[in-house]
Amino acid sequence: MRLLVVEDDPDLNRQLVTALGDAGYAVDRAFDGEEGHFLGSTEPYDAIVLDIGLPKMDGLSVLENWRRAGHAMPVLILTARDRWSDKVQGFDAGADDYVAKPFHMEEVLARLRALLRRASGHASSELSCGPVRLDTRSGRVAVDGNPVRLTSHEYRLLSYLMHHAGRVVSRTELVEHLYDQDFDRDSNTIEVFVGRLRRKLDCDVIQTVRGLGYLLAPPEEPR
Repeated sequence: MRLLVVEDDPDLNRQLVTALGDAGYAVDRAFDGEEGHFLGSTEPYDAIVLDIGLPKMDGLSVLENWRRAGHAMPVLILTARDRWSDKVQGFDAGADDYVAKPFHMEEVLARLRALLRRASGHASSELSCGPVRLDTRSGRVAVDGNPVRLTSHEYRLLSYLMHHAGRVVSRTELVEHLYDQDFDRDSNTIEVFVGRLRRKLDCDVIQTVRGLGYLLAPPEEPR
């Protein structure tokens, strides 16, 4: 999953990016409204963390412009304003959730997990496909109840496929959603990680759809 953090406070921006990165997300950052608006308009983010009080262009204007342009990614508002009227303004502008500063980082992470689940049609924090289970809260993966250790890139790939199980996901989509702007996006990288993931899971849940991409689906029952 690829996220964008738009926050003008350098320390808070760094803390958010670090926490989200440690939680297994690919994260881009912006420090003002104009840069954030541009990135959110041109890059396919799975969710955005947006401060309201931004220089150059305030967060509500950024959000309203995204929504008018038809960008539907989930947006979590961060702001020092805690009056109910400010919350109403944020939701009316198109926000999906709201956290007032100061906040606990775990709350931000939990709210983002919920937004990402809802955006892909999942109600539970535990995602499953056949014998594979992925707990989005703990980051743990198991096959038939047996834990499987994954690298951060392998986990990120599996998580994206699990959130979009039953749908063919192209290699281009995976590249766009798994890596931040600064990552060297070699065209062979996805194939390498899919191969490693298949070997570690040791079950036929990741199917290659020739010419289209990959499909995560339960293994077919033997006839």
